[in-house]
This record gives sequence, C-alpha cells and structure tokens, in this order.
Amino acid sequence: MSRPSRPPPAARPLRVAVIIGSTREGRVGDVIGRWFAERAAGRDDLELAVVDLIDFDFPAHYPDRPTHQMSAFAAEVERADAFVVVTPEYNRSFPASLKQAIDFAYDEWRTKPVAFVSYGHGAGAGLYAVEQLRSVFTELHTVTLRNGVNINLFEDWPVGSAGLSGAAGASGAGDRAAGLMLDQLGWWGLALREAREARPYLS
Repeated sequence: MSRPSRPPPAARPLRVAVIIGSTREGRVGDVIGRWFAERAAGRDDLELAVVDLIDFDFPAHYPDRPTHQMSAFAAEVERADAFVVVTPEYNRSFPASLKQAIDFAYDEWRTKPVAFVSYGHGAGAGLYAVEQLRSVFTELHTVTLRNGVNINLFEDWPVGSAGLSGAAGASGAGDRAAGLMLDQLGWWGLALREAREARPYLS
C-alpha cells in the first residue's frame, strides 16, 4: 500500500512558534509579542503560533517525570519549524521563566532556527539577554539568526503605550527589522526543514 504523498517542503508554510518569555506581573512582553505577531501574520509562507509562558503551570522544582504542562510545552516546540523568542533583559540576562521552559525540551529544538525580539531600558535594548540566549541555543543544536528586533523601552515603547512610538514606530525601523528577520527566518526554516527530511541529524 503506497503512502499518501506529502506536499513539497517549499509548498508548506513554516510553523513559527513565537515564545513570550516573561511571566512577570506588569510585563510588556505580551504587548510586544502581539505587535510582532501582527507583523508576521500577513505572510503566507508562515503559520504562526503564539506560545505565552504565562499560560503554562510549570512546577517550581524539576520533577522526576515530566508533568502534563511540561509535555505540552515540549510538544509546541516539536511542532514548530522555527522560533521567535520575545525576551526582556533582567540584570544583563534573560528571565528564569524562559530558561526553565527551554530546559523542558531538548531534541525538539534541534536543527531549527531561532530569532530574537528583545527589549530593555536603555541603548542595549535587550542585547545582553540575546547574547546569553545564543549560548544556550547553540548547546541545543539550533541556528540562531544574526538579525533581530531590539526595542529600547525608553525611546521605542513608552510605559503604558499600546504600540510602537518614538524612534522605531515613527521611522518604521521596527517594521523593517521585523521584516528582514522574518525573511531570514523563512530561508533558514525552509533550508533546515528540507535537510531534516532528507537525512537524519547526528549529534
């Protein structure tokens, strides 16, 4: 009995998981995540899934066996072809909630591209957090993108604002950065998906 034919990789939209990494009360990460998702929603080459860590009830201590919520998050990672991680910068790094979630999956991350939308107060715009995350995702056998979206909350996203304003919004810099990053994510996502389907990855 012949197997049903699958559409060629290029014909299937890439499933991109947008992971909102902050669970802090009063966060702006959910607003920034929605802003980014709106920029990506118009692309017919991508199928978007927003994965907000605040929606998961993870255990305070790492258990002997994965909980249902841990397995549910790992399944979201498994289903995705590519990732966009939305992260704040806390004390020159990323939040513990994000590191906890990342560690709940391992093989599910492998050979997939990861891009970053970072935010913070000041000129760094979350870049210290991104550099820390690059090391973590390298260990997980992913490909991290050079280009990202970096939001300075002092200038680009004033407290209480529902959308981009200031430098990034008025000039369209945020939109341009998001578009370029998505172009690169699409290229890497397709290339790596084709490679995974052509041959097994050895680690």
